[in-house]
Amino acid sequence: MAKFIYRMQSILDIKEKMVDQAKMEFAAARMRLNEEEEKLQNLILRKTAYEEQGRKLRSDSLKVMEIMENREAITRMEEFIVLQKRQVKKASDQFEAARIKLQTAMQESKTQERLREKAFDEFMREENAREAKEVDELVSYTHGRR
Repeated sequence: MAKFIYRMQSILDIKEKMVDQAKMEFAAARMRLNEEEEKLQNLILRKTAYEEQGRKLRSDSLKVMEIMENREAITRMEEFIVLQKRQVKKASDQFEAARIKLQTAMQESKTQERLREKAFDEFMREENAREAKEVDELVSYTHGRR
């Protein structure tokens, strides 16, 4: 039996490497998005803590300096939260781009795999036909010698 050689194997290999690379980029983008979301949650928690501290300061005694510092801290946290939301949006956009790139790479790889399977099926049909022809010739030769 002849050996099957797929003439576009190098393209299939490249497509598989592209899928692997896209998977790594996708994972990195997912990790970055998770990190940015975690930072945002931490900022929100800090702001909430400052707000709680401010309520305590206003209810206990009037320490004007501490109350002003607390308000300033809350204002800064609000600014940081706005900036962090932008970072989360940016990371989310990068994540979506990586997801689309991965999806496209996987589709292209599957297409090449299907083409390889079709080529292999055609090779097997040709090989089976060749073997059947050889068997017929052998039978005819054997039958003709008698």
